[in-house]
Amino acid sequence: MNKTCLECGEKIVGREDKKFCSDGCRNAYNNKINKDSTNFMRNINNKLRKNYRILSEINTEGKSKTTRAKLLSKGFDFEFFTNILQTKTGNTYYFLYDQGYMVLDNDFYMLVKKDI
Repeated sequence: MNKTCLECGEKIVGREDKKFCSDGCRNAYNNKINKDSTNFMRNINNKLRKNYRILSEINTEGKSKTTRAKLLSKGFDFEFFTNILQTKTGNTYYFLYDQGYMVLDNDFYMLVKKDI
């Protein structure tokens, strides 16, 4: 049975379970499949990545405190996060993947990192 490359359609030579004729075609195919489909998605993902980088940069110890002003000065956008954790004690943590923050009094924030 003749198999063809999923990306370019060329004949595949080699292992029976091969799907691509080369690493280039495999990469091109996967990049096409995994790209953000719209500018809206791309912009949201960029904001999430930026927020994550900011929290990671400030919270190097796994638990720390910072101010709202410091987060804002680095470009943090409080509207974008990946999930919310409500604790039994009533505290609310906002997370970007494994990096999170909790609002404290006087515009302070507790930064935490989840163990994965």
